[in-house]
Amino acid sequence: MNWQTVVAERSELGESPFWHPQESQLYWVDISARQIRRANAFTGAVEKWDMPSEPGCIAPAASGGLVIALRDGIYRARSWGGALMPLLRFNHDPDTMRFNDGKCDAQGRFWAGTIYEPRDARKADLYCIDCRPTNGNGGKPQVQLKAHNATIANGLGFAPDDRTLYWADTPQHVVHAWDWEPSANAMRRHRVFHQFKPKPPGWRWDDPAAAPYGGRPDGAAVDAEGCYWVAMMEGARLARLSPEGREIASVALPVLRPTMPCFGGDDLRTLYVTSIGHGASDAELARYPEAGRILSMRVDVPGLPVNFFVD
Repeated sequence: MNWQTVVAERSELGESPFWHPQESQLYWVDISARQIRRANAFTGAVEKWDMPSEPGCIAPAASGGLVIALRDGIYRARSWGGALMPLLRFNHDPDTMRFNDGKCDAQGRFWAGTIYEPRDARKADLYCIDCRPTNGNGGKPQVQLKAHNATIANGLGFAPDDRTLYWADTPQHVVHAWDWEPSANAMRRHRVFHQFKPKPPGWRWDDPAAAPYGGRPDGAAVDAEGCYWVAMMEGARLARLSPEGREIASVALPVLRPTMPCFGGDDLRTLYVTSIGHGASDAELARYPEAGRILSMRVDVPGLPVNFFVD
């Protein structure tokens, strides 16, 4: 595949990319650097915005600015670089738990999952935050716990017809699915959408004798045909899963640790991918010199546009 470097500057932990259709800019977070970033995808010029803690995920707001999941809760900024206004603070222990992957649904609700950083228990959750004026609470934030029993919340996605919701648990190498009724926000018929093979014991990417390993599911995006594109951490690839959960394509990447794809450009046929640069050894950089950079390629099937937060 013909991957292009969109942003040459490396992110420590790039995540949560989205294409802003009104601004024609690519947004993402660098979790470890505690920054939100945006770039002119045509010139590569990057702007950075420092956060008080790690931003796990972001989404654009219909009335301007962003909704932001920081370590301890959900915040709202009305403009780029503007004041951070807390919407909801959560009672989890911020020393061991923070927010991670998330995005908005087509109704304007913000979904955000957590990561339990010790990674020795399944304590990660998925929340839905509703601040719409029609939420029955006068627009004041309402929060619902929608899923749990995970270690690292990742891979959130919605089918084009809004009838299926996807959520991944990275260490378990699994992508879950539910039938979803968006108006009632009801999730039913939980099932394993796709189970990837586990990492072989003692596996190392630079060991020529190591058993094959395709990676574990990280962030994801859904295309117009209902196929689920997921970044495969340590697999140096994207996996494309059919609406039935079959792996129908594997797209090699020049980065070992991709984190999340998104679709952008005026026709939504440019596929962007974030990745991890932090901790890359000289050997990794020699083999995967694009580590931490933003990459793109053109695809035949367009993706779904970003959903905006409504408040």
